[in-house]
Amino acid sequence: MDSLTQIVLGAACGEVALGKKIGNKALLFGSIGGTIPDLDVFVGSWLFQNEIDSMAFHRGFMHSLVFAVLAAFVLGYLVFWLYNTRKRKGSTSRKDWIWLFFLSIFTHPLLDSFTPYGTQLFLPFSNYRVAINNIAVVDPIYTMPFLLCLIVIMFFRRTNAKRKFWNKTGIVISSIYMLLTLVNKVYVNLVFKKSLQENKISFSRFQTQPSIFNNILWYGIAEGEDSYHVAFYSLLDKSNQFSDWKQLTKNHELVPLVNRDIKTLSWFSNGYYNIVPLDSVGQYRYNDLRYPLLNAEDPNSSIFSFTIYKDEGRWNILPFEGKPPSSEDLSVFWRRIKGKQN
Repeated sequence: MDSLTQIVLGAACGEVALGKKIGNKALLFGSIGGTIPDLDVFVGSWLFQNEIDSMAFHRGFMHSLVFAVLAAFVLGYLVFWLYNTRKRKGSTSRKDWIWLFFLSIFTHPLLDSFTPYGTQLFLPFSNYRVAINNIAVVDPIYTMPFLLCLIVIMFFRRTNAKRKFWNKTGIVISSIYMLLTLVNKVYVNLVFKKSLQENKISFSRFQTQPSIFNNILWYGIAEGEDSYHVAFYSLLDKSNQFSDWKQLTKNHELVPLVNRDIKTLSWFSNGYYNIVPLDSVGQYRYNDLRYPLLNAEDPNSSIFSFTIYKDEGRWNILPFEGKPPSSEDLSVFWRRIKGKQN
């Protein structure tokens, strides 16, 4: 999920492990641990010249369970060695610090695995990307109550029992919400499958996921032989079916899958992508269709698309332009969340 959410979860883990012994410092060290796996963005850009390789590295080994164990021992030993001096000597143990870093690092990829992006939890034994697709990468309803509870904790002394109460409250509220999103996921899958059958759409597979910032508006994509069928459904819709159907041509033949870089992109997208030729010779827009269109009426409003091009015999990605969504797209998106009443 987003960096703020991972910081909040990491801080809560720090409080669980060492809050009673070192107070607010536990929140700080926990938030640092919760941030560490996402440093693979910088490590990848340093290790690889090709942007496809760098992108595939994200949520790879540094998001694996093996890394969580190894990093916890290394950081636990190091920080204990630095911290256990002078007046602080004997106030904590090496085991405390290993436990703090294991909890804060381990929960990061665990939380990420619920999002559509995909997390390689089992590297180096398997490169399977775990993606349960029940919560958006950014969801304020998960994060904000959790954050408020942590802010409250900071105003109590480390020995005050209210710290434990408020930390537990934040964890419980966020966990209940996560369970609710899983219930929504099961229900929405049933609605989407029924909608495909009612619209007589043949498909080989499908998946659903919530749109960004919420768990109300859901997006479904079904793969056919030459195209994908995508649609939306809001839990506030009056009718119990997906609508706003769009058919998106695959165009996979434009950039054949025999190339190693294209295979990597296909693996990254779990095979849900299409290719759009651009005016520039040899350049194509690659749309990762796991993520919904921001505006269902605009097939070019994909929130995760980029330009691919040939670079010294390999395919590469042009730098993201970072163009913000238009006010019209945001307006359509908000209206669609509120549901269709006819």
